[in-house]
Amino acid sequence: MHHPEAATRRSVAQSAAKILARLRVRRPRIHCITNSVAQNFTANALLAAGCVPSMTVSVEEVGSFVSGAQGLLVNLGTFDKERRQAMGIAVDTARSNALPWALDPVFVDRAPTRAAFARELIAQRPTVIRLNHAEFSTLAGSKPSPDAVADYARACQTVVGLSGESDLVSDGERTASIANGHSLMGRVTAMGCAGSALGVACLAIEPDAFVATAAALLILNIAGELAAEKSTGPGSFATSIIDALYNLDGPTLIERAKVS
Repeated sequence: MHHPEAATRRSVAQSAAKILARLRVRRPRIHCITNSVAQNFTANALLAAGCVPSMTVSVEEVGSFVSGAQGLLVNLGTFDKERRQAMGIAVDTARSNALPWALDPVFVDRAPTRAAFARELIAQRPTVIRLNHAEFSTLAGSKPSPDAVADYARACQTVVGLSGESDLVSDGERTASIANGHSLMGRVTAMGCAGSALGVACLAIEPDAFVATAAALLILNIAGELAAEKSTGPGSFATSIIDALYNLDGPTLIERAKVS
């Protein structure tokens, strides 16, 4: 049985600190085709991290927006006809321009048509697939585990970022488990969507997709911990995590990282 190589805590934390600093200098443009509930929060999270978001799903203009961006997020949360058409155009444009792109296959466990569409997109080799346990089980056909995630990453020739009590990242050869985060992150809508968008932002400036994905999850999860320290519930937390992303620095990332 193949056993992926574990990433070290310090290497992941140091990479995340460097990527965060580069985000704020380079301010990459990230185009997000995401669900209607998530758009505002996702845009604010990207802005707080130093990026420039765009969100159009118009089939007439999405190609132009993607070609002018440095990365693309395709999120299946709102699965209407216009978004499906826009996703096809956006992915074709990203591939033609050699842009990194991530797939967030939201709720593929709820509807076979959505799962089938996700598999069509996966066949086009997204740089990263970001998903939760139920979504992974639906697409991979197995329960999530470090070996199963590594196997799926190799089979799809991509990086998999699996969210859970501890987040898991694998490219089939390397693996990282990230234990940072807070339970309030699960009480705010669009948190996972924002995390996927932040992952694309990191991909825009870091060519190693494994490193970029681990960095994004670490950045978001530590921001969640910091926000929880100043919050009294989900409402104040939703505001505080945007502030935490804005104020986060490299030394704090390195000090608080829980990576194995």
